[in-house]
Amino acid sequence: MASSAQAAGLQLLNTDPTLAGAIWYPCAAEPQPVPLGRLTLNFIDTLQGVMDCPVSGTKLPLVIVAHGRGGWFGGHDDTAQALADAGFVVAAINYRGDNGADRSQSESLYNITARPADTIRLLDFVLNDWRDRAVIDPDKIGFFGFSAGAYTGLILAGAKPDFERIAPFCTDSNKSLGCEQFRRGDIPPEPPHDPRIRAAVLADTALNFMFSADGLTDVHIPLLIWRSQSGGGGVDPKNVVLTASSLPGKPAVHVVPAGHFAFLAPCTEKFAAELPRLCTDPPGFDRTAFHQELNASIVSFLRDHLAIEQRRR
Repeated sequence: MASSAQAAGLQLLNTDPTLAGAIWYPCAAEPQPVPLGRLTLNFIDTLQGVMDCPVSGTKLPLVIVAHGRGGWFGGHDDTAQALADAGFVVAAINYRGDNGADRSQSESLYNITARPADTIRLLDFVLNDWRDRAVIDPDKIGFFGFSAGAYTGLILAGAKPDFERIAPFCTDSNKSLGCEQFRRGDIPPEPPHDPRIRAAVLADTALNFMFSADGLTDVHIPLLIWRSQSGGGGVDPKNVVLTASSLPGKPAVHVVPAGHFAFLAPCTEKFAAELPRLCTDPPGFDRTAFHQELNASIVSFLRDHLAIEQRRR
């Protein structure tokens, strides 16, 4: 995928299959294609960055990036690089059983619990075991999530999904794994939350129907919410608005005049040829220009709410 960011160091997480992903961070060098090696996904074999560049800065804020259903850790690499260029450390992983190489759990009810748990494992790793963990300020942690990654962020922030709200969707003809689990009463326990996350950006939140107003009462961190005008990918824009209006802080909702996949990084020609449905936008819509706006809003919001100084070039 294309990128307009300029100075992201990159370390690949490729030794533990349960934490397969990358960490981006400020780096005083020019980026170049970094081979993904065993993290290669289908036809995607590089990311832009500076491999193992020394980290530039101290007491840096950390942002966790969470991909959508069937996505991958580099699906928002332009946002990760923009944040790194602005002075953030950024970490992302492939969610187990719900990524581009393995979708075995994408439809499972347990995925709703597993995603927050995996995010907490990633956060624990970066804060406690990452080799450059000393550069992070553990009191300044933010989050960006798209689609299923956005509901992951809501849950981490304190939202409680109501699995009974799945019932209207699980008709006899619906043979999905999640509905089969629901019909036999195989309901996951309440998913975990994480108070270390101080602010979050949520884009086109999936599964909004699972959150009642009562289930959102414990979400008190600052939120920046984006939604697509036309939805898609299983996301109904009306439900995004309804969820936002039910949150205690009544966060504003910003709208992009495009569909669900406009939040994915601008596509290279090769990516567009392989997966055109993820790269097709309305006539006249400029995804690259939109991402400049989106990324600037994410950087500004997280900078303000994590109380960090603007990075000087």
